[in-house]
Amino acid sequence: MASLTRQFVLHHHHHHHRQPHAILKRSFLSSKLPGSGLSTRYAPRPRNFSTTPLLCSLSQPLPQPQSSDVGANPSIVGDLLDYLNESWTQFHATAEAKKQLIAAGFHLLNENDEWNLKPGGRYFFTRNMSCLVAFAVGEKYKVGSGFHVIAAHTDSPCLKLKPKSASSKAGYLMVNVQTYGGGLWHTWFDRDLTVAGRVIVRNGNDSYLQKLVKVKKPLLRIPTLAIHLDRTVNKDGFKPNLETHLIPLLASKLETSLDSTDKNSTSSKDAHHSMLMKVLSDELSCDVDDIMDIELNICDTQPSCLGGGNNEFIFSGRLDNLASSYCALRALIDSSKSSSDLSSEQAIRMVALFDNEEVGSDSVQGAGAPTMFQAIRRISSGLTDSYASEGAFERTIRQSFLVSADMAHGVHPNFMDKHEEHHRPMMQKGLVIKHNANQRYATSGITSFLFKEVGKIHNLPFQEFVVRNDMGCGSTIGPILASGVGIRTVDCGIAQLSMHSVREICGKEDIDIAYQHFKAFYKSFSSIDMKLNADW
Repeated sequence: MASLTRQFVLHHHHHHHRQPHAILKRSFLSSKLPGSGLSTRYAPRPRNFSTTPLLCSLSQPLPQPQSSDVGANPSIVGDLLDYLNESWTQFHATAEAKKQLIAAGFHLLNENDEWNLKPGGRYFFTRNMSCLVAFAVGEKYKVGSGFHVIAAHTDSPCLKLKPKSASSKAGYLMVNVQTYGGGLWHTWFDRDLTVAGRVIVRNGNDSYLQKLVKVKKPLLRIPTLAIHLDRTVNKDGFKPNLETHLIPLLASKLETSLDSTDKNSTSSKDAHHSMLMKVLSDELSCDVDDIMDIELNICDTQPSCLGGGNNEFIFSGRLDNLASSYCALRALIDSSKSSSDLSSEQAIRMVALFDNEEVGSDSVQGAGAPTMFQAIRRISSGLTDSYASEGAFERTIRQSFLVSADMAHGVHPNFMDKHEEHHRPMMQKGLVIKHNANQRYATSGITSFLFKEVGKIHNLPFQEFVVRNDMGCGSTIGPILASGVGIRTVDCGIAQLSMHSVREICGKEDIDIAYQHFKAFYKSFSSIDMKLNADW
């Protein structure tokens, strides 16, 4: 079958000793893949971050990667699956990143407090628990040194509960939702769905807590109309009305149901079905009356897993853009583990994960807010002695470089004509550098060259993409940050198929290549950047 469960892998390994398979431990791939002939560079290190076991595994060894000068590079694919299976919402993705940073020795900062920073230090802060900025200061940092940043986003297209979600039709309890972003909404029909997000809970009489919740059982479903009642659907296409046809079923409505809602009520408990509120209270181990408000996404319950004939693919929701986010996060952590990693670094290595990219980034937690600009200014100021020379902050910006990492459109074998003939990115072939003459991507000739040099020096493959002239081009946070901060930027991404579907697909090898490229960027960009200045 296309994907293998943990139980299958363990069972198969037990009964077939002559052809053992890679076995998943609780939260990481085993450090040695017996009988695979696999180099230990692809065997991931034990990690302390994730407590959630992988739900799917691989049965074939990973192919040997191209040689690289970056150093030992164990595969992070198993850890990515952990991260995806934990991160059902932007809140969970940020919370999991926070947990991993703390485990790696990064210090949590609060934007409301005074910061005490020093060279060699590693720090991070969150905003709205859906945006995160982490950074590691080089030991040889000096005033005016630049920031080397990888930026991605934590949100994905999904359905979200309306403020008043309770409704009923034809004897069913329904949950009213609103669409978030540009999703392929027809893919959400006939899926085993549930809810996850954050809940505001009363903590005593005078305070409140934000708690994350994830209901793991299938709770909701959006059924399609039988073909017998829609005979022309295959000819005319499936065109659901997003207001009236995209409403999940929660339960059958019983005559004795307590779900009698007041349409004019302002109480969160009255605005949502009592059955749903009871499910949430059970998950949170609190009373229903203690739930003050909810902010929930509709989520698919199918776990992220490996698939394909050689288990070369990752099948998952939210690859756009949690795959990029995790590769960036791990690259920062693993390039800044010890004091020796930062001993000769003059720059500051940073990762910035933003919310609301899928809807334009115009929010306090989005890339359109001055979060990164303010962070760079505050960090620079905090590391400056009592006297700072003229233009210190402006010089910092000019010496900085941003990698905008967002998933890329891989060529679809059934729709090859949708790609420009000479720019058809393929899965398993490395990061895709995105170009657009109309600045829908922020890549320039200089930034493209510098980022490609990182790959060339470390023998890492890369590809290039440009959209057809007769098609519109999407965009990323790259142009927003490039123009808002004034920072040199390259747009790149991992090739994928089914972008914005409830289930997406990318290549397993591309995850490790992206991780290696990002780590190489952090470790070697300072020396590469010194070799070229366009304005001399």
